[in-house]
Amino acid sequence: FLKAFPMRVINIHPSLIPAFQGLHAQRQALEYGAKLTGCTVHFVSEELDNGPVIVQACVPVLPQDTEESLSQRILELEHKILPQAVKWISEGRVEVEGRKVVVKGATYGTLPVNPQLEDFV
Repeated sequence: FLKAFPMRVINIHPSLIPAFQGLHAQRQALEYGAKLTGCTVHFVSEELDNGPVIVQACVPVLPQDTEESLSQRILELEHKILPQAVKWISEGRVEVEGRKVVVKGATYGTLPVNPQLEDFV
């Protein structure tokens, strides 16, 4: 399937890949002692959670976090970045060169508090 549709299938993963691939990414982040984690929308490749990154969002790992509380904060961001990635792709703005993904017309850098993700990566 992936060979028939290269760089056309996307996935959302609850970590900042390439960190914490596979199942229970939030648990992995907590066990590792990560200070930041988040979520990634990426193109699907034949390797698990290893395709080129389209967009990522991060959250701090708080001292009191449980797997559930961390998962909930990450899920809130997943609900923002997945539709944004789909929008960019549908507008023809996403270009892939090897592992590098560029969104045409996007501003790259740090987002302000309570951002509108419309044109940021």
